[in-house]
Amino acid sequence: MSIEIANESGVEVDTDAILAVARHALDEMGVNPLAELSILLVDIDYMAELNHRWMGGDGPTDVLAFPMDEGSVDHGPGEAGVGEPALLGDIVLAPEVAAKQAVAAGHSAADELHLLTVHGALHLLGYDHAEPEEEREMFALQNRLLQSWRAGRAG
Repeated sequence: MSIEIANESGVEVDTDAILAVARHALDEMGVNPLAELSILLVDIDYMAELNHRWMGGDGPTDVLAFPMDEGSVDHGPGEAGVGEPALLGDIVLAPEVAAKQAVAAGHSAADELHLLTVHGALHLLGYDHAEPEEEREMFALQNRLLQSWRAGRAG
């Protein structure tokens, strides 16, 4: 799987771990190994601009996902797909926003970035959390993926 990452945030982060958790999530979801993903880490000002331009939001958000080629994503064994490599899209992360959320959540900024990376990947695969049932499904899957990734790192 080709995953490109660019840190333009001005904040030092462990990009190898972000790549690893993204790869784990996509592998576990049965995404074609030839798929491509881009991850961009940005500063607060640029994230606020993206959030306003694309989502109509005010101020910076933690993660944005921009799917590119949803129709050709192989979602795994439960869904039929064309099986061709796909350009999944872009995940944009704001490490400074993640760091603030991490304090409130009681875990590290790195843990928050890992969670947001998986969250963004699931959005690229078509998951959403607009409705309560969708939220329960997406967040349960997100937690399972993070737990299995952490277990793999620990063991």
